[in-house]
This record gives sequence, structure tokens and C-alpha cells, in this order.
Amino acid sequence: MYSLLLVIIYFAFIALGLPDALLGSAWPVIRNEMGVSLSYAGIISAIISAGTIISSLLSDRFTKKLGAGFITAISVLMTAVSLFGFSLSGSFFMLCIFAVPYGLGAGAVDAALNNYVALHYKSKHMNWLHCFWGVGATISPYIMGYCLTNGLGWSNGYRTVAVIQIILTTVMFAALPVWKKQNVKTLTNTPNEKCRTDVLKLSQIIQIKGVKFILPAFFFYCALEQTTGLWASSFLVLWRNVNPETAAKYASFFFLGITVGRFLCGFISDKIGDKNMLRIGISVIIAGIIAVWLPVNLNILCLIGLIVIGLGCAPVFPSLIHATPYNFGKENSQAIIGVQMASAYMGITTMPPLFGLIAEKISISLYPLFLIILAVLMLTLTEKLNKVVESQKQAI
Repeated sequence: MYSLLLVIIYFAFIALGLPDALLGSAWPVIRNEMGVSLSYAGIISAIISAGTIISSLLSDRFTKKLGAGFITAISVLMTAVSLFGFSLSGSFFMLCIFAVPYGLGAGAVDAALNNYVALHYKSKHMNWLHCFWGVGATISPYIMGYCLTNGLGWSNGYRTVAVIQIILTTVMFAALPVWKKQNVKTLTNTPNEKCRTDVLKLSQIIQIKGVKFILPAFFFYCALEQTTGLWASSFLVLWRNVNPETAAKYASFFFLGITVGRFLCGFISDKIGDKNMLRIGISVIIAGIIAVWLPVNLNILCLIGLIVIGLGCAPVFPSLIHATPYNFGKENSQAIIGVQMASAYMGITTMPPLFGLIAEKISISLYPLFLIILAVLMLTLTEKLNKVVESQKQAI
């Protein structure tokens, strides 16, 4: 039952990753058909992010009331309906409407599953869980690309992914009895484990020792990851004079580095521990940024640097999530993970556009400097958190 449920959770994270890259790959065609500006994709992205932040903040309340399994099934269903709605949309307004349930569903399942795995599974499974998100995010652009190049249109690309999501939704609902059996077994085996039935308010969560360090750490990590991926090609082309095709390839290798890195980290994370995996990851990120930054004529060093940043990013998010029950207590983990996810999505939403303004108004050459500031802030915050947690453990 333990292994079967883990497989179900892996499938759920593939479902979570599937829609994430669709908008970017289809938008050049969509905006031409609908006659809207290129920048309007940012509006849809912002609506999705807003819904994700809201559902992440409410995840503790709904998960306690409905259970992680039911939340997962409903959330995957919401994203399936949203994607099917996208495929039927003939106007930008309709895309905005269907972006709302997509964002709400994505945030709820993300927070619920991350907390469940952090509580019940080892660190290696958290790394592999996020690796499966990368599998979903990698598959969907290929589906969209196939539909566009074969004259099937972007709507059929969305419809195909929606059908996959509907199949996964069916699996999620069929698997609800598995969640119930596993939950009964968990409760039977851990009768003395702390459990709280009340819902923590945001003001209460922030007062928990160490939370003021972990929230900006999530913000800065996701800001770094998204800014790196979004602006890599532009930096390579505009500042390093790399041809656009090569730049696009190596920018995609950054995401491949994250996915492959998480798969590999799964084999060593249990031995090394979340805290050390985090330190190693951030150190590798900084090394990669330095390689990108070095003022040398060897562009290959810069290109390899992007892959190194991706490999460094690989263990950071899973390690931060998996350490939450240890850092703040199992009884608080669902509430705190929900707020952590909200903070992460705020970083995703705000910081890449901020660097866009910096690049436009000053220079895109500041790309590595911007990234290394985020990395150093993240390292500083996580080390401060470690000191707070260890001092609390020693005091007990």
C-alpha cells in the first residue's frame, strides 16, 4: 500500500507539471489569432499565480477538512477542466476566466502533496517527486509543438493535455480508498504523534520561530530559478552574442539540469541529509553563476554554467520542503508548507518581471549579479534558520 500510494503521488505530480509550459510554447500563435499584445501572457500568468497563492494559503484548512487524497483528485480535475476550457476559448477574456480554476487547483495539490510526502516518505522520494514534475513540464511542450507543426492548432495541443489530465483525474478518484487505508495504518502505528485539528492563522504561523527566515528563502529560491530560466536566452544573445538557436538549447538545458539533478539527488539525499543537500545545492548554484559571469571570450564556459546552475537548483526546493516537519514540527507542517508555497509563487510572480525592468532600463549584463544576490540571500537565510532550529532542539 505504501509503494502503491507513492506511485499515485508521482502521477499526481506529473499532472501538476503538465500544464506549466503550455502557455509559453503556444502563446506566439494564440496571441496572433486573438490579436493581443505579446505582454498579455503576463496577465494570464499573474491570474494563475494569484489563484495558486490563495489556494496555498487555504491548503491547511481544506486538507484538514477533506484529506490530502480528495484535495489531490479535485485539484487535478480543476486543472483538467481549465485546460479543456483553454482549448475552447476564442477570446483573451475566456482564457483569463479559465486561468482562475487552473491556479486554484495547482496551489492546493502542490501544498497538500508536498506536506504528505514530507511527513510520510524519505528525502529521496521528495527529490524524485519533483523530478516527476519536471517530466510533466517537459512532455507538454513536445505535445504542443507536435500539434503546431502538424497543422492541428494550439487548441488541439491544450485538448490533448486535457485528455491526459482527465485520465489522471480518473486514476486519482479511483485511488481514494488507497489514501484512506494508508491514513488508517499511519494513525494506528503512531498513536502518540502530535496532531492538531485547529487551523493556524497567518499571524500565528509567522510567530513560529524560524518562519521569518524560511518564507523569504522560498521567495528568493523561486525568484532565482524563474529568473534564470526566463532570461537566460536573452542574456546569451544580447550580451554574449550567442546565436539564438544555441541560446535556446542551453536555456532548456538549465531545466533539464534541474530534472536530471533531482533524479540523481534521490540516490544520495537520505545519506547526506536535507541541511547538507541544501548547502551543496546553493554552493553549486553560486559556482554556476560565477561561470556565467566570468568576463572571458569562451562562451562554452557560460553555457555550461547554466547547466551547473540547474544542477545546483535540483536539491534546494525538495530539501527545503522535506525539512519542514523537522524544522517546525509535524503538527505545524501543513500550515507552514502552504504559506511557503504562497511565498514561493510570489517570488515567481514578481522577481522575473523586476529583472526585466532592470535589463530594459539599465543593462541585461546585470543578469549574473542579480542571480548571485538572490543566491547569497538564500544561503544567509537558510543558515540563520538552521541556527534557530538547532538551538530549539538543544533546549528541549
